[in-house]
Amino acid sequence: MMKDSEFDLVVVGGTPGGVVAAIRAAREGLQVLLTHYHAHLGGLLSSGIGALDTQYGGKRAPIHGEFCERLIDHYRDTYGADSEQLKICLYHGHSKFWDLEQARGGNSVDAVNETEVAALSDESGYYYGKMRFEAKVAEQIINDLVGAEKGVEIWRNCYPVSAERAGRMISAVDLESSGDGTRARVKAKAFIDASYEGDLMAVAGAPYRIGRESRSEFDEIHAGKIFTALHFADEEEVGYPREAVEGTLNLEPYRAISQQILAGSTGEGDHKIQAYNYRVNLTSDPENRIMPEKPVNYNRDAYLALRDRWGVGMILPNNKRGWNTANLPGGAYDYPDGDWETRREVARRHKDHALGLIYFLQHDEDVPEALRRQFEELGLPKDEFADNDNFPHEMYAREGRRLDGRYMLSEGDCTPAPELGRAPVHEDSIAIAEWTMDSHSVSFEKMPGGRHEGKVLLTEMTRPAQIPYRTILPPDIDNLLVPVCLSATHIAWGTVRVEPTWMHICESAAHAVALAAERGVTPADVAIDELQERLVNNGIMISFFNEFDMSSQAHWCPAVQFLGTKGFFPSYDTRPDDPLTRSVATVWIEAAGSSANLGMSATECARQVETAEKEASAPITVRQFLEMVGESSRETGQEASSVNLASFEHLSPDGPIARSDACGILADNIWNGAFRAEGEDD
Repeated sequence: MMKDSEFDLVVVGGTPGGVVAAIRAAREGLQVLLTHYHAHLGGLLSSGIGALDTQYGGKRAPIHGEFCERLIDHYRDTYGADSEQLKICLYHGHSKFWDLEQARGGNSVDAVNETEVAALSDESGYYYGKMRFEAKVAEQIINDLVGAEKGVEIWRNCYPVSAERAGRMISAVDLESSGDGTRARVKAKAFIDASYEGDLMAVAGAPYRIGRESRSEFDEIHAGKIFTALHFADEEEVGYPREAVEGTLNLEPYRAISQQILAGSTGEGDHKIQAYNYRVNLTSDPENRIMPEKPVNYNRDAYLALRDRWGVGMILPNNKRGWNTANLPGGAYDYPDGDWETRREVARRHKDHALGLIYFLQHDEDVPEALRRQFEELGLPKDEFADNDNFPHEMYAREGRRLDGRYMLSEGDCTPAPELGRAPVHEDSIAIAEWTMDSHSVSFEKMPGGRHEGKVLLTEMTRPAQIPYRTILPPDIDNLLVPVCLSATHIAWGTVRVEPTWMHICESAAHAVALAAERGVTPADVAIDELQERLVNNGIMISFFNEFDMSSQAHWCPAVQFLGTKGFFPSYDTRPDDPLTRSVATVWIEAAGSSANLGMSATECARQVETAEKEASAPITVRQFLEMVGESSRETGQEASSVNLASFEHLSPDGPIARSDACGILADNIWNGAFRAEGEDD
């Protein structure tokens, strides 16, 4: 029941990211309010998206991992380790190859890699990549996870309408019931906007953007008005990026690409956003099927214009399909800044469009006969969205407001940096993003040989990126974090806008709030090294590497993760067991001192390491390395005895020091202040 209240943290938005933020904050001892604008938590995971969109199969953050594990447990425990349901759940991302018929709408699941699925079918096997699932299963898991937290209070069917500010702080937020219009004021020390729309940041007065930047604003090749041609990989090509296909980049390849820029692409910025749709679920089970009727607002011309998207969707467990066909380019321009009456009208228009397209594909003579026959067998599942006419509760609002924050993530942050074998390094990274930069079409305008205007799929050029803490911080509010509608250009938004990434960032944001509460500061004022130390020691990835994920029990894993944000690695390979050379050690130790004293930038460090790795430099011993560290410590006013070796008793003083062990020693000494100048404040 809504009433004037006070909490440690208010989270607006019951999206997967919002749920994760609330759970993590409660587990860290905070009293949390979680709100959502309708009755069902889970955003698109419980509204039909049917898949975890990621190209990375490793463990990246604890609560995202718990969700994945519970999905696998559900299908394994309910249907058996050899069941088709479990195979479909694990199918898409786990193999680096796919069945092209399946990818383009067929019915076969024969291409499932039985060996790989079997490895995940016992009680200890888990996978954290692109799985497939039913909406009702996802919602139940989300409800179970958040329901287990006594520190989380949930208010459904309400949204923020105003915020009270005191200088750089939000002191209170007014929430309005979408049912009877009643209001309640909530106070908190900190706020997280985890909505898809960015509603809290808007009413709080944070600056934001809607639409596309021009090419020139951030020097983005694919920004602004653009026409591209879409190409699907064949069996020999397998997919993109090529490093993923060749096994030198630990990502699952993607099957399509659209980097070819066509005539008419002016690069002009505008207000346009990528198409929304409903991720309708369909079933071929006659006992569980309701055939939709022709809607009143039937628009045959729009359905014909979507000819290149016609298909029956991806297979989900239990004779269901996840359907991503009903895009309506240009149909949601007034949604992000619209009031709720406007938004409901936009949602109604998209619902009619989706139901009309289903009816069209079932009945229209212009639809190829084979596809029409397939659609004649498909209807809405009775066991999904039972309180909403078996239609998803929530429209897929792919792009709403975007914070104009303390750092703007752009195309250059998600592509290889000059002279490096990786994307640029960010000293304040709190998470990673690895989904390809993409955008669905923004209008029905086309050029010959291309897709609708605005379609972008940059699978070959996108590389795993680091998400700076600054991207979730408004420039003039210190107790508000915006980890969903974060600060990114329209193009860079493509790599951020998927649920695993948002869940990941939101868990980091919750840790930031908890740390701020412990230190008696605002979330904007937490020490980034301390926050990163907390994240990596609590299983949260802040640097992507090929060799290991956050399930690693190696003692050096947190240190390598942390130093990955300081420029210690010019590529995605850490080579943890290789001996450290003197030339690399020299750069690393200098960078460790710079981390505390704000000297060398992370990207500059990475370039210097790249040069040092090419030098013919001999490996050094543990003793030699410690002498170098000690000398650096003394130069900043500390004694060599401050070097902490508690976790490195296995090292032989006169033996070579491995890169991983050197990282462990340096990270410990950064965290313990050994490189901080004497008298310098914490």
